[in-house]
Amino acid sequence: MKNWAGNLEYSSAKVERPESVAELAQIVERAARVKALGSRHSFNRVGDTDGVHVLLDALPQHIALDTDRNTVRVSGGVSYGALCRTLEQSGVAIHNLASLPHISVAGAVQTGTHGSGVDNPSLAGAVQSIDLVRPSGETVTLSREDGDEFLASVVGLGALGIVTGLELAVQPSFEMRQRVLEDLPWERALAAFPEIMSSAYSVSLFTNYAGDTISQVWLKALGSEPPLTELFGATAALGPRHPLPDVSAENCTIQLDEPGQWLDRLPHFRHEFTPSKGEELQSEFILPLEHAPAALQAVRSLADKLAPLLFVSEIRTGAADEFWLSPFYRQQSVALHFTWKPLQAEVEALLPELEDLLRPFGARPHWGKLFSPGGHDWETLYPRFAGFRSLASSHDPEGKFRNALLDSILGVPAASGR
Repeated sequence: MKNWAGNLEYSSAKVERPESVAELAQIVERAARVKALGSRHSFNRVGDTDGVHVLLDALPQHIALDTDRNTVRVSGGVSYGALCRTLEQSGVAIHNLASLPHISVAGAVQTGTHGSGVDNPSLAGAVQSIDLVRPSGETVTLSREDGDEFLASVVGLGALGIVTGLELAVQPSFEMRQRVLEDLPWERALAAFPEIMSSAYSVSLFTNYAGDTISQVWLKALGSEPPLTELFGATAALGPRHPLPDVSAENCTIQLDEPGQWLDRLPHFRHEFTPSKGEELQSEFILPLEHAPAALQAVRSLADKLAPLLFVSEIRTGAADEFWLSPFYRQQSVALHFTWKPLQAEVEALLPELEDLLRPFGARPHWGKLFSPGGHDWETLYPRFAGFRSLASSHDPEGKFRNALLDSILGVPAASGR
């Protein structure tokens, strides 16, 4: 069994597909080691185990709207695409989406996945409560009223329990438009970075860091925001664009300022399009927004090494949140995303150099993507990291939910001595 990209084969000795939460709880209680998998969209072994893998796709896929509380309760294995179609039928929305709508809600939230927009929190920002199966098989629900326990668990890397459901905040459905601008001069982008990234509800820049211009600026604007035909030297594309040069845009969400609903504009790719597998790797580093110009200039100094390995790099932003292991914890942030060609040895050889460049800016790696686990001072990057490690040890002293990557991140092996 492999992950979404096909770059790693999982180590599990057994795979289970429970058909109820009660059955899942029994599997967890009996297992010595166990991890859950959703859409398998992680590029590293954060979701791996040498014990039992439980796939959540056979669990009942519940989506229940509570109009009185403006929330939706959703099973963890549900994809954002399925969730959003159901919400739109009821005239409601969630605040933001990642570039792909195919990922599972639970997996995206647990790893801190996000969209873009200086005032838009990551996908975890919508979470009001979370349902977990603990190592003992006990099922618990934590809400914002539970304080620290809740804030530690939402972006939990699967270390505190298997997520079976979440309650998300919803808002009235809204209309958007999408436009792509081309050839933004780097000099002007760095000088006016906050203004550029605030020029629409959600803004993404696409580049390979070589040359004097950023190739594309994707503006996802609300109906109330004016359409922009020019932005600091970038000009409107004459037709639909794919983030990669010379690739057809037919699978991308509709552009050219054609109005549409939030769920059909916030992702970069259409839900009805099934993404290819085995054609890319990904890394991402999130750092304080005020450091963006200096950090981007540093990355540009590596352009000669980066460009041959890159399909493209996407630059996004996100609002601060309070989740202990969220890459956006208490900082408005810029996220530097790298979509690599399937050259894992070469990418992993370059990553330490890239991480060294970004370390002075407090860069936090995306938990589900490629990074060097031993190359980061987690307690400096995450002020509540020691508290998270303590919670992981107290809830899972035998390391049922742990693996080699989590042991490396948390700094000490679980009590079982693995």
